[in-house]
Amino acid sequence: MRLQRTLKKEVSIAGIGLHTGQSTSVKLMPAPRDNGIVFYRRDRDVFIKADLNSVSDTAFATTLGSNGTKVKTVEHILAALSGLGIDNLLIEVSGPEIPILDGSSSGFVELILSAGVAKQAEKMPHLRILKPVFFKEANTEICVLPYDGTLITYQASFDHNLIGRQKMSIRLNEETFVKELAPARTFGFLKDIANMRANGLAKGGSLENAIILSDIGVVNKTGLRFQDEFIRHKVLDFIGDISLIGLPVYGHIHAIKTGHTTNIKFAKKLLSSEDCWEIVSEHSLSQVAYN
Repeated sequence: MRLQRTLKKEVSIAGIGLHTGQSTSVKLMPAPRDNGIVFYRRDRDVFIKADLNSVSDTAFATTLGSNGTKVKTVEHILAALSGLGIDNLLIEVSGPEIPILDGSSSGFVELILSAGVAKQAEKMPHLRILKPVFFKEANTEICVLPYDGTLITYQASFDHNLIGRQKMSIRLNEETFVKELAPARTFGFLKDIANMRANGLAKGGSLENAIILSDIGVVNKTGLRFQDEFIRHKVLDFIGDISLIGLPVYGHIHAIKTGHTTNIKFAKKLLSSEDCWEIVSEHSLSQVAYN
């Protein structure tokens, strides 16, 4: 079990929102122990806690909201915080959406590391899986099994010759997150862009912040960062979404063809299955020590 963590100093970054197309800035501010992750819409003077109860929309991104005020596309910054083990933070946002940056979590990782990580004088509990939890909806299947640590096995399938069926398994820690998942960018299909924009989405999307696929291949001249960058980004999104549980999950998660909606539904089912897990805190570690 590790100590809780926040940042050593304030840091900020600015960019454009993927769906709103609006310029927005984000300031990451240290927070006290047991605070959790909290968003603050500076322009509305509204605080929004990063938890499952705050999820207001999951169409093409995860949106958090409180009393009619929302913050869209939170999954990439939440994935970076979860991957680096940042537990307590105030995220001040100047507008309705987190900047997309390059479409991955790398920019947020670099920002967090530039601030420095501060350990806090309180242990960080985790949720340890005791019995399997299963979730199925249409073509999506997710289950979590007991495991000493966090292991994610993911399968994706897309009707495109460049993606097809992909599978990966990764034991999650800070090093594997930074190297293997954080650089993976969001992606979309050229044939869908006009329809998305007609519906008020992807207004800020470009080849600078997303991988775009035509019928024959990748439109971006820079190509892919990983041969299987698509599935790596799906895992990245999954990590960001389930971080809204509020505690690290110690278990082996198997996920097939998930999206933001099913990620959130699975997380809610997991939390409601109270006989299948326990919260391991400093006081319950009498015989077994966890890293």
